[in-house]
Amino acid sequence: MGSIILTSPLQGWATAIDDVPDAVFSGRLLGDGVAIDPLGNVLHAPCDGEVLTLHASHHAVTLRGEGGVEVLMHLGIDTVALGGKGFEPLVAVGDQVTRGQPLVRFDLDGVAQAVPSLMTPVIVTNGDRFRITRSETGKVVGVGEGLIYLEPAEPALEVKRGDQGMRVTGKVRVPMVHGIHARPAARIGEAARAFVAESWIVKDGCEASTRSPIALLKLGVRLHDEVDVVASGMDAEAAVAALIALIEGGMDEHDDPHAGEPSAVPVPMVTEVPEGALAGTLAAPGYVLGRARWLRVKDIDVPRDGQGADKESDRLNQALDVMRLRLADVSGDETGAAIRRAHAAFLEDPALQLDAYARIRQGRDAGHAWRQACRATAETMRNMGDARFAERADDLIDLERQMLHILTGTQEEALRFAPGTILLADELLPSQVMALDANVIGIVLERGGPTSHVAILAATMGLPALVAVGDALGEVADDATLILDADGGVLHVDPAEDALADARAEVARRAVAREAAVAAAAENCVSRDGVRIEAFANLGSVEDAEIAMAHGAEGSGLLRTEFLFLERDTAPTVAEQAALYGAVAAKLDGRPLIVRLLDIGGDKPASYLPIATEENPALGLRGIRVGLAMPDVLDEQLRAILSVTPHGQCRIMVPMVASVAELQAVRARVTAIKAEMGLSHPVSVGIMVETPAAAVTAATLARHADFLSIGTNDLTQYALAMDRGNPAVAAGIDGLHPAVLQLIALTTEGARAHKRWVGVCGGLASDRLAVPLLLGLGVTELSAAPRFVPDLKALVRRLSIADCRAHAEHALQLESAAEVRALARRFEEEFLA
Repeated sequence: MGSIILTSPLQGWATAIDDVPDAVFSGRLLGDGVAIDPLGNVLHAPCDGEVLTLHASHHAVTLRGEGGVEVLMHLGIDTVALGGKGFEPLVAVGDQVTRGQPLVRFDLDGVAQAVPSLMTPVIVTNGDRFRITRSETGKVVGVGEGLIYLEPAEPALEVKRGDQGMRVTGKVRVPMVHGIHARPAARIGEAARAFVAESWIVKDGCEASTRSPIALLKLGVRLHDEVDVVASGMDAEAAVAALIALIEGGMDEHDDPHAGEPSAVPVPMVTEVPEGALAGTLAAPGYVLGRARWLRVKDIDVPRDGQGADKESDRLNQALDVMRLRLADVSGDETGAAIRRAHAAFLEDPALQLDAYARIRQGRDAGHAWRQACRATAETMRNMGDARFAERADDLIDLERQMLHILTGTQEEALRFAPGTILLADELLPSQVMALDANVIGIVLERGGPTSHVAILAATMGLPALVAVGDALGEVADDATLILDADGGVLHVDPAEDALADARAEVARRAVAREAAVAAAAENCVSRDGVRIEAFANLGSVEDAEIAMAHGAEGSGLLRTEFLFLERDTAPTVAEQAALYGAVAAKLDGRPLIVRLLDIGGDKPASYLPIATEENPALGLRGIRVGLAMPDVLDEQLRAILSVTPHGQCRIMVPMVASVAELQAVRARVTAIKAEMGLSHPVSVGIMVETPAAAVTAATLARHADFLSIGTNDLTQYALAMDRGNPAVAAGIDGLHPAVLQLIALTTEGARAHKRWVGVCGGLASDRLAVPLLLGLGVTELSAAPRFVPDLKALVRRLSIADCRAHAEHALQLESAAEVRALARRFEEEFLA
């Protein structure tokens, strides 16, 4: 947890707390702080937080803000005697408020005449946890100006030295609304691995290694629980202090009024389900007609009792070694690699392994012990109230099955299906999805979630998929005729003949359109009225580049380089980076390759980079801020990009730019490194427009940037102040919100003033409804998912840019994303039907 700033809740004269004409406050009996003699009549929130108390007379409010700081604001002296007269509360206890939000309105003149003083103490009431490093007094302050600056107090640590070395213990109260669940457990483990000392968290006498997310989950640590953080080793004090600071900081999951409510789970996309149909949650888009086939996989037989602890332990050790080798395979696409990394993390979890070995010592067979350990852990994960982590239990069951095949010397039975199969299952394992043959045309699951690895794989493979359909799916018989409308979130079971006829026509229409799009994929992307639009692809690997080329991509508008930097213990070398960039460039056969500089931090941390824990990582050290803070990392990446031949094929894109200074700093390093390398060719350096600041100042940035590419995913979440990883607000995040469209319009207008082109490399470039709007706003390059490129080109060829401009102008006048999407559907029906 870093510094905390409390801003002034009032306009007025700020003075020392000693000047308050009341000994309770001036004597600091309630805590230390500052006093304000108000000039305004509204009390505002000095920080984001929750209203803890609101006095019955409405003259005093207490907030709990970031890091758990508690702030009392007491309007005037002896104002309690007024019984609320002259005070109008604007909030209630339990409300979540934002910095600067009005809390209480009061009659400035009336109250001033009725009490000894209007001097208002602003006090930190839990000063044992914070120290005031600076306060602004002896001056007039305005609402929202910095008033009190705090640092967390050093935790009180108990240090014991003995034969086993130093053992340090500290206490911390957990502020995370859902306690230590999946995400905090992973953050704690990441922080712990930065120290040599072994560390544990202890609750009610039970301890768990901080390096084992599974063990931490089993502690069942909840909101407001007090736990001990214990470490042993040469840097134990530093480890305990860092872990306590991490937990106290709340990891962006502070207490809120909805504490204790379950986290969001997938809900059906439709509220009215046609008769004979089932509703589910979209996991991968598409529309298919086929026949049902259930996949019910039997458990692998393993004996209960083993042949001695030593022999069974050896068997498990050997199986773990074989599994490690399999998971170390780096072939295949990035999606498969990500799943292998997730499985590897489970495989090495000390709590899981210790559980299995403990069962072996009780006389169990190695396979039986491994199965029981995996299933006990998976059950814990499913019961944690975190939908995303429950989805990852499937990965653990998948790992269980793969290990049992190694231990029993068996292989997974090949999955064979009839043509036109829509696969039904309670759940699917990632490895089962990867093993499906081309006869499977869709997937429907009783359970699962839209962010699971199964969902990601289905989308990558182009398989329409619905999840979370529920128990009703179990009533669907094998060989039933099905219409899977994943786009609409509906599965039609044994539909009537007229519905079948409509479905066949829709499938045929889509197939013809797709076939024509693929056939024409190699042709240039030109609109109906002759405007050239570049159709690029977003890439994350060499395999992605191969797919993009096979689907007619004219280049890459985004090469994500962070995959090279994640899931490893050290940064990649210049040679490693150059090899990847060069391999991707070679696959593109001279076509443009826009390489995004390392976009790490926030939701993509790397354990070996010294990024301190942040209260709000999305607004902290991420994107180009990381490169500028760690110039060696930036310089090595620039050297790798500049070494790719042919020179000039690679363009450099700077992520998360918010100021001209950031862009100029990168350009200066490019110039310097070119000189060091003896290079003289021009290098194109552009920016990603992901912050509202970049969009609003696009005209200024365009003076210094060679191109601007809009990252609509981040731009949307920053413009709407909604975290796209938070299921509680994710439904409201839509890139077609008028605010986002206005920012895109500002970007293209600013770029046009300096003759710079603007592209889009975010999710909107793959959204059929969004493409006409983007073109109408002045975007001339679209970088989409590799397999969508043929459809993108086909769509652009049917569009008139003049029509798109009129369409965009209309959209900019609307009031909501829903209105814009309704307009976009009407445009599609009129011009693209």
